[in-house]
Amino acid sequence: MVSTNYAPEVTGIGPYATQLAEHWAASGAATRVLAGMPHYPAWRVEAAYRGAWRRRETRQGVDVLRLRHYVPSRQSALRRALFEASVLAHGTVAPLPGRPDAVVSQMPSLAGGVLAARIARRHRVPHIPVVQDLMGAAAAQSGIRGGGRAATVAAAAERYALRGAALVGVIHESFVPGVKALGVDPGRIRTVPNWTHVQGPTADRAATRARLGWDEGTPVVLHSGNMGLKQGLDVLVAAARLDPGIRVVLMGDGNQRAALGESARGLANVDFLPPAGAGEFTDVLAAADVLAVTQRASVLDMSVPSKLTSYFTSGRPVVASVAGQGGTADEVRRAGAGVLVAPEDPAALLAAVRALADDPAAADALGAHGPRYVAEHLGREAGLARFDALLAEALGDAPPTTAHRDASVRPGDAQGGTGQ
Repeated sequence: MVSTNYAPEVTGIGPYATQLAEHWAASGAATRVLAGMPHYPAWRVEAAYRGAWRRRETRQGVDVLRLRHYVPSRQSALRRALFEASVLAHGTVAPLPGRPDAVVSQMPSLAGGVLAARIARRHRVPHIPVVQDLMGAAAAQSGIRGGGRAATVAAAAERYALRGAALVGVIHESFVPGVKALGVDPGRIRTVPNWTHVQGPTADRAATRARLGWDEGTPVVLHSGNMGLKQGLDVLVAAARLDPGIRVVLMGDGNQRAALGESARGLANVDFLPPAGAGEFTDVLAAADVLAVTQRASVLDMSVPSKLTSYFTSGRPVVASVAGQGGTADEVRRAGAGVLVAPEDPAALLAAVRALADDPAAADALGAHGPRYVAEHLGREAGLARFDALLAEALGDAPPTTAHRDASVRPGDAQGGTGQ
C-alpha cells in the first residue's frame, strides 16, 4: 500500500489506510506500506519523526517504511507542488526490494498514485488506486492560490495513475463522473465507501460538557478535523459574531488555524481545541449540541469529508453548510441525520443551529438517525469486506502464490494525501 497518510495520524485518510493494512496483515498477508512522515492535520512533522530521512517500523504486523518529504505550513499551488515533488523524488529512489502481488494506493496523493502505477507496471501486477479526493478538482474548487494552473497538472497526474489501473475504487459515487473524465473505463470503477473508524460515545454527556467548560444553557456548535481552505470555516466565526449566545468550538488543526484565530480575536464565544484523543473523541462530539460540516460554495465533486462517519456515530445532529448538489450533501440526506444550509451563509447556518437548540427533542431525534445509518451502511467489517472483494477481483480471485506471498500487499517502490 502506498499512502502518505498513516498512523499515528488519527484524522483524515490515515485511519482508513491504517485499518485496511492492519486488516490484511491480520488475515495472514505480508503487508507493507510506504508512507510519509506523520504531519496531518497540523501540517507539521510530529516531533518523534523530525530530522529522520527514512524510518522503518512495524505497527500491528504491518511493515511501514516512512520517507521524508517537504511539509508546507501554508498552502498554495506552488507549495503543494513542492510537497508532491518531494514525495515523488524520494519514492523513486527508495530501496524497496521484492515483487508485489498487487499495489494499492490511497489518493489524493498525486505522487503516491504515480509511483504506485509505476511499480505495478514494472512488476506487471495489478494497481488498485482508491480515490479519496480528486486533486485536480480540488485545486480548481478549494480556493488555493494558483489553483487554476495547478488543476491542469494535477489532472494529468491523476490520469496517469488511474487510466492503467486494474480497478479504481472511489469512496462515493459522486466521484464517478470525474474519474470517467480522466479516461477510466466506467466498467473498472467500484464504489468502496469509507467506514466508521471510531467507537460510539460512552461517557456521560453532562460530565463531558462540565469538563470542557460548556454551559448547559449555551448551544455548542462543534467542528472537528482539518482547518483548511476548502472547509471555509470563516462561516462559523461569522455566525459566532452574529450571535454571542452560541459557542463555536473548532477542534483540530490545519494550515488555516492561525488565520481563523486572528479572525476570531476578541470573540469570547469561539474556542479552539487540539484534536481529541481516540479514547475521548466521540465523547466530545456527543457533548456538543450541533456538529458542523462546512465547505466553500465552489466545492462540489472533489471531496466527501471523512468526519461525517464520526459525526453520525456520535448521535448528534449535523448542520451542513455545503453546496446542495455535492457528495457531502448527498451523504447527509442519505443518513437523515442533519440539515442542509447554503454554503458561506452565516445567517442561514445560525438559523439552523438556533432551530435545533430551541427544539432539543427534534434535535435528538435527528441525531439518532446517525448511529442507525452507521450500523446499516458504514460498519467496519462491511467496509473492509468491500476492499477484500476489490483486491480479490483485481487478482482474478486467485490467492497469492507461494513464491509471492511475502509481498501480497506491498508497495514495491513508491510513496504517497491531504484528506479532509
